[in-house]
Amino acid sequence: MKLRRGDHESPRRFFGQTEKVSRHAKRALGALAVFTAFVAVVGAGAGTTRGPQLSLHWQAPTPRDGTAYAVKAGDELAFELASSGSTIRSRPLPAGVSFATTAGRATVSWTPTSKQVGEHVLTFVAQSGRSYTPPRSFSVYVLPEGPAAPHESFPLGGVNGMSRWAEVYLNVSARARPSARAKPIVRLRQYTPEGTANLVQTLNGQINANGEYWVRVRLPVLPNGTTGWVPRASLGPYNEIYTHLVIDRKLFTATLYKRGKAVFRTRVGVGKPYWPTPAGEFFVRERITGFSDLIYGPLAFGTNARSAVLTDWPGGGFIGIHGTNQPEILPGRVSHGCVRMPNSAVLRLSRLMSLGTPVTII
Repeated sequence: MKLRRGDHESPRRFFGQTEKVSRHAKRALGALAVFTAFVAVVGAGAGTTRGPQLSLHWQAPTPRDGTAYAVKAGDELAFELASSGSTIRSRPLPAGVSFATTAGRATVSWTPTSKQVGEHVLTFVAQSGRSYTPPRSFSVYVLPEGPAAPHESFPLGGVNGMSRWAEVYLNVSARARPSARAKPIVRLRQYTPEGTANLVQTLNGQINANGEYWVRVRLPVLPNGTTGWVPRASLGPYNEIYTHLVIDRKLFTATLYKRGKAVFRTRVGVGKPYWPTPAGEFFVRERITGFSDLIYGPLAFGTNARSAVLTDWPGGGFIGIHGTNQPEILPGRVSHGCVRMPNSAVLRLSRLMSLGTPVTII
């Protein structure tokens, strides 16, 4: 059964688990659910990496968590960090960022290039022994030096954490370049494997030499991070949003930012080392409720992130963000790649996080 356009909820479905899956797929899903429950029980013991203590604090002049910066390509951005921890570390930083540390203090400076136009998330954490500060992330939007020249791409995001998404209105091939003659990468369809309206995060626009408007979008394929170009006419209206979810796999946290402020944080479970949660830039593609298996909790957000290990899952092994019926195993490395959080937390997140929200996993 197809959903009406704009309906992003599909009862009793999850990442390829539909009422119409094959008998073989149903058996595989049943075995997977049993094994997942077994892993969860075992994971509560010695096999699980428990979450570190977030007992340290950031100090002045550290910017507020979620602070949104805007800097023009070629200009310098600089700020200082200080904490009660003895060592300040960074998560992976964009090329060209200078990060200098001393005891309990750090200086960050960056002069982005024209090739780095768009949004970037810079995340830092301080540590003393086994104690840490909560991770602190900053959004940096790099502005172009000037208006785009004819037939050059232009960004579709904006300052203060603004991004755009659109529904796929027509089945279309995403291509390597903004041209109908370019190599096709994947076929995008109006509906996801779960039957929800398909959507994409829109990154750049470009008017090609033939006067055709093309849009660069994030794709739900391996390798993760793949983007492609689709005709603007194949997408619905742009939707502007100001939320961004950052998931830290080392500290087991998920933090939602909105317009330069942290509005939500919880501890989470992530994938085990042999079923890792992939790092990278993704987006929330769907919201699903009504599961028959309580292991997923009351609802789940589907993303475009893919598992590079469990690609034989029905539906292709997408990474979800969902609740759990075993909150006692959190935080830790407890899943097959999905991000789990307490049911109360995922319900609160659902009231704050929009479809299309960018997701940074570090």
